[in-house]
Amino acid sequence: MTDRGRSALKLSDDTITVGPSSLNWDGEKLVIDLNEISTPHAQRLAGRVTIRPKTVTSVELPLTNDGRHVWRPFAPSSDIEVDLNRPGWRWNGHGYFDSNFGIAALEDDFSYWTWGRYPVPGGSVTFYDADRRDGSELSVAVRFGDDGSVEEIPGPPRTRMARSRWLVRRETRADPGTTPREVKMMLDAPFYSRSAVKTVINGHETTGVHEALDLNRFGTKLIKPMLAVKVPRRARWQF
Repeated sequence: MTDRGRSALKLSDDTITVGPSSLNWDGEKLVIDLNEISTPHAQRLAGRVTIRPKTVTSVELPLTNDGRHVWRPFAPSSDIEVDLNRPGWRWNGHGYFDSNFGIAALEDDFSYWTWGRYPVPGGSVTFYDADRRDGSELSVAVRFGDDGSVEEIPGPPRTRMARSRWLVRRETRADPGTTPREVKMMLDAPFYSRSAVKTVINGHETTGVHEALDLNRFGTKLIKPMLAVKVPRRARWQF
């Protein structure tokens, strides 16, 4: 999207506004209004995304032992409506809303991670696996029920899948004897892959959102200048 300065930010109890875009929570649904310029051809991206959570959790998962990084799954199972000004970008379906928070750069504390969220009967499961810089590993599997229940579960084995087009290493969870596979690429970058992946979890075939992040690549002196060129910047914004 667009990097903007502090003058472009407005906050209230239920709304975040950044430049011409905003997020508003009315107690039942999150409405995201977008009005941005996208790359690489300076195309206008505008429209609305509406998220209706089946439940809202209070879960916070520390990703490091010192709590410098936290994953916050606000609405792990939701109904979603997308209405954007691009062909094929108007649809209803199954979605989620989450966020990551931290007080340090990701590349300082992690070298690699994968994350996957998959619908299952009655809810969804999420797998978070990461290699930390201190040599330890994060390995978490959580089931979120549509009824608001949350439980940590034993996850199927970590299973390799085909590398991305930029040869980023990818793996996710899958029942023994099965191999996860990409069914739709969403974002492919030299250090990051985001895609729809089909896998099998406890005998249930499911397709969910998967990401793989190579923070060794991200931290190189070559990649960060590329990001600065790719992302539009507007230092000043007047409401």
